[in-house]
Amino acid sequence: RTSTPTRCTQVTIAGKHTIMSKSKSSFDDINKEGEFKRTPSSFREWVRADPDAKYTAEADRYVLYVCWACPWASRCLASRLLKGLDEAIEVLAVEPEWGPLDIVEQGGERPQEDDGKAYTRHQEQPYSWVFPESAERATPGSNVDHVNGAKTVRQLYEKACPDYSGKYTVPVLWDKKTSSIVNNESSDIIRMFNNEFNAIAKNPHVDLYPEALRTQIDELNEWMYNNINNGVYRCGFARKQQAYDTAFKDLFSTLDEAEEKLSQSRFLLGSRFTEADLRLFVTLVRFDAVYVVHFKCNKKMIRDYPNLSNWTRDVYQLPRMRESVNMLQIKRHYYGSHPTLNPFLIVPNGPDQDFDAPHDRIERFGSTDPFHE
Repeated sequence: RTSTPTRCTQVTIAGKHTIMSKSKSSFDDINKEGEFKRTPSSFREWVRADPDAKYTAEADRYVLYVCWACPWASRCLASRLLKGLDEAIEVLAVEPEWGPLDIVEQGGERPQEDDGKAYTRHQEQPYSWVFPESAERATPGSNVDHVNGAKTVRQLYEKACPDYSGKYTVPVLWDKKTSSIVNNESSDIIRMFNNEFNAIAKNPHVDLYPEALRTQIDELNEWMYNNINNGVYRCGFARKQQAYDTAFKDLFSTLDEAEEKLSQSRFLLGSRFTEADLRLFVTLVRFDAVYVVHFKCNKKMIRDYPNLSNWTRDVYQLPRMRESVNMLQIKRHYYGSHPTLNPFLIVPNGPDQDFDAPHDRIERFGSTDPFHE
């Protein structure tokens, strides 16, 4: 695979070099029609099994920066666990709620976001991912950045590229040897974990992107991305009724298709769990707790779909998958970081969910090893 241009990519305008301008938060990814259009990731280098590669796959060289709430980061967390790379690649997680970047980086007192002034503050200053002030004050699952000493994810991006002007997103795959970002695109990172780290993985037999199924996986990924994975965001971040109505229709028509697909087999491509299932799972596991209310995706809940709900429990109960889900952080991030959608940042107590409840997938489709043909 050929790497695309990455850090500090510049364009020439009228003889002057200017850093590519990109939005700083997801709310800036909205066009004049009120539609949410996600900006592409910008760091796209590749870790390879080749010992002579610039970034070679080796233990204790890379750090995965994540937020537990982010579905894109969650793909990487789950892939790392399924492959058995948790001892080879360290994870550091930010706080679930966005914080004021300038205040946090200067060591100032973080504001109490329940004082009714969150909306005003978010309009006046940049908010994004921040690390906990200390281990003692960290939300369970979040970590102080002991590798780079960063207080915000912005500082990681600026350390890797001082002229960076894009969004400060997670996940980030960081290389300790070169002290820079390798990649911040989850689709790339899960492929690297799957294909390039087998020599040090505890579960090299787990193949989420088997060669014989790659065309079908790619088609499924394309099918679900815009209307489901990104579809919930298109609903939630829409700023005009028509944009919301279109996204809402696309979302639920595609969920209906997914319900039908999963009426025929245990997983999307038969009896084998693949990357396509992983991509669908990270959205569905968040759906009833967050997207139904926060993003106005309220036509139906996942629990109202017999196949999708049983399938979600089946996937959650696969070995190590539950370790990639932190519902406390999921709810605290979404409800606690978007005052344009939730001005007082109140986190709902419900709904009651039990992903460990029995499901019917094995009874209906058999109990073959989901990671083998």
